[in-house]
Amino acid sequence: MLQNYFPILMFVIVGLLVGVGPIVLGKLLAPNRPDAEKLSPYECGFEAFEDARMKFDVRYYLIAILFILFDLEIAFLFPWAVVLKDLGVYGLGVMVEFLAVLTLGFVYMWKKGALEWE
Repeated sequence: MLQNYFPILMFVIVGLLVGVGPIVLGKLLAPNRPDAEKLSPYECGFEAFEDARMKFDVRYYLIAILFILFDLEIAFLFPWAVVLKDLGVYGLGVMVEFLAVLTLGFVYMWKKGALEWE
């Protein structure tokens, strides 16, 4: 019974060695020479003028969601276009419905002003 789980155990051990091994080797073998320049948080020549945890406008997230939405739409359109002849009229109807729902969502976001920048 335990012989069946041996490949899984080996997979976990090799995965840990590949994932954790280089980190441990880097900590052990890398030179540690701290310097004020190395330890400074910004290397662009000037100190930060604002907190890195500032609040973003909600519209930024709406644009990001729209990008993901339409990116996924294209990812579904390519395979559908390849097998369109096999799917027939039913496949065409389902894709038209899918595109209609996405278009309604886009129009809603547009009407809400999510695409407007000031």
